[in-house]
Amino acid sequence: MPYKVGDIHGFEAAGQGFLYLVPSGGIVDLNPIATAVLERIKTSPTSREELVATLPFAAPDIHEAVDELSQFRAILADGEKNEDPPQDLAPDKFPLQTMVLNLTNQCNLSCGYCYEFGEDKVATPEGKPKFMSWQVAQQSVDHLFLESAGRRAIHITFFGGETLMNFPLLKQVVQYANEKAREEGRYIDFSLTTNGTLLTPSIIEFLAENHVGVTVSMDGPKEMNDALRVFANGKGSYDIIAPKVRALLEAHKTRPIAARVTLTSQVTDVLKIFRHLKQDLGFHEVGFAPVTTSPNRLYAIETAGMNSVLDQFRTLAFEYRDHALEGRHHGFSNVSDTLNELHQGINKSHPCGAGLGLVGVGPSGDIAPCHRFVDSDTHSLGHISTGMDRAKQAEFLSRGHIGAKYDCHECWARPLCAGGCHHEAFVRYGDTGHPNLHYCDWIRSWTDLCLRIYGEIATRNPQFLATFDRRKTV
Repeated sequence: MPYKVGDIHGFEAAGQGFLYLVPSGGIVDLNPIATAVLERIKTSPTSREELVATLPFAAPDIHEAVDELSQFRAILADGEKNEDPPQDLAPDKFPLQTMVLNLTNQCNLSCGYCYEFGEDKVATPEGKPKFMSWQVAQQSVDHLFLESAGRRAIHITFFGGETLMNFPLLKQVVQYANEKAREEGRYIDFSLTTNGTLLTPSIIEFLAENHVGVTVSMDGPKEMNDALRVFANGKGSYDIIAPKVRALLEAHKTRPIAARVTLTSQVTDVLKIFRHLKQDLGFHEVGFAPVTTSPNRLYAIETAGMNSVLDQFRTLAFEYRDHALEGRHHGFSNVSDTLNELHQGINKSHPCGAGLGLVGVGPSGDIAPCHRFVDSDTHSLGHISTGMDRAKQAEFLSRGHIGAKYDCHECWARPLCAGGCHHEAFVRYGDTGHPNLHYCDWIRSWTDLCLRIYGEIATRNPQFLATFDRRKTV
């Protein structure tokens, strides 16, 4: 009975062979015998008898290797098929874990690439409240607690617009949600995203005292940040943000403070941005994401620009590896996030938790799949006063399921990607369930790099991987 190769992705790290097992999301290392068996079967389907006759190893050892590879489904017997991507949809009432409260749809900046008010906006805020009321916020918190039954820990993220334009409501929500969590014997934590312009000593003190995680949207040193992150009069925001960020980092020590960078055609010097934000300003972590936009926008990154970004990501990824091998923190969150998913053996049915374990709530109380769809009538999944529209939720989740994305079924990187961001898909293709085909090669290259870094850390300093075990328990 001949064997053929299964649905796997092989890679090497630190002189050791590894397999990424696509159907399960698992990673296994290979001994020389298993490596030889695989290499032989890759050339053409091969039986056990042929393997024993042609490979320079003892027959019992070859049989053991074949049995193990078969158990992992790294090789398949004649007639066996690769497993299809997961087909089962989530239960009708999958418990919530995270709620994103868009406290306002207003902002004091006028960033050129803004997905909420820019050229590719999906929001339809006309005639809706600009600021969330206490009534809507309270109903939202109550909804989160009700719909997260069975979860010990839940999370609220505050978002905008510019989040801090409605800071008094943020304080009320934190106090109310903390009291509700104490009453129910549960744990709740908070985070927010801000442009940093409205930070004050009293706001920073509140955030620190209440252990609120903070991510600052900032695109690097002055000349890069001010290319598109500007006020309505065109004035750059860096000189306002930088001293406030330094004050935040100096006073807020209860949670790591992160920076989030949007890459555009004008802003692609990843290394310079990282050095400035991490080393000059002192952020704990820095993460990057290409701008979400139609391909014909002036600030859209073309293929050559994305290749340059990947090259610079590689440089930072290898720096991360070197730090990890010495047991030191580096701060490039794109790597740490991917390594965390690899370590947990993530195998996604959907690209993210949008509409599943996570929802966004707009100032009006409309429920959206995530913060990027807030205030969009087209993508509303209900209202906080009446609850989730289960039919709309099911349609959104069905459309975004990996089983419906046939372009992804033969891709070995699908366990982590699952076709890519729903919002990106809608902006690019007009369909939240369309695979982000423009990023496929980029994603495969990045995932392969992270696999090799993971393998090297696992081989040379496996204790470092406990970092990701701790992440899982938070």
